[in-house]
Amino acid sequence: MNALAPPHYGPDHPAQKLAWRACVGIVLLNPQGLVFTGRRVVDKLPIDAPLWQLPQGGIDDGETPEQAAFRELEEETGVSQAEIIYELPEWLSYDLPEALIGTALKGKFRGQKQKWFAMRMMGGDEAIRLDAHKQVEFDDWAWRPLDACVDLVVDFKKPLYADLAERFAFLCRKAAAPHQR
Repeated sequence: MNALAPPHYGPDHPAQKLAWRACVGIVLLNPQGLVFTGRRVVDKLPIDAPLWQLPQGGIDDGETPEQAAFRELEEETGVSQAEIIYELPEWLSYDLPEALIGTALKGKFRGQKQKWFAMRMMGGDEAIRLDAHKQVEFDDWAWRPLDACVDLVVDFKKPLYADLAERFAFLCRKAAAPHQR
């Protein structure tokens, strides 16, 4: 399923009147071509939901997507030294499941539209500090292959993550390839 597919709600569904929340997502790569994944703090999700995801978050008023990506990366991971190596040209979106409409995302949104960035981490693992911000998002983290992330995220985000894994795979291979002269 393509993450850019039209919404699954019918034309008369109340969710059609709601907007998507504008957000950014970050695929943070290490030199081995693995990506940062964080385990969401349990009290933020239903207990039976998969808890792992990539860093992401909302775009504040007056902020560009690039500024939001750097801010969210630092808030969620503590990483302040990274560089953007790729920006997905279009926005990807997903709809919330029916049961979460009106409750998740403060009840204001039908889902999220996200601008995704690939970033290269410019330091070692010691730069990762999950408690760098007062609002802690993750309680654990790991480096993983990007395609492994698809099975670790909540079901309604799986199509978007599968799309990311396919479209960002060339960056993971490039990061992991030995430097050639």
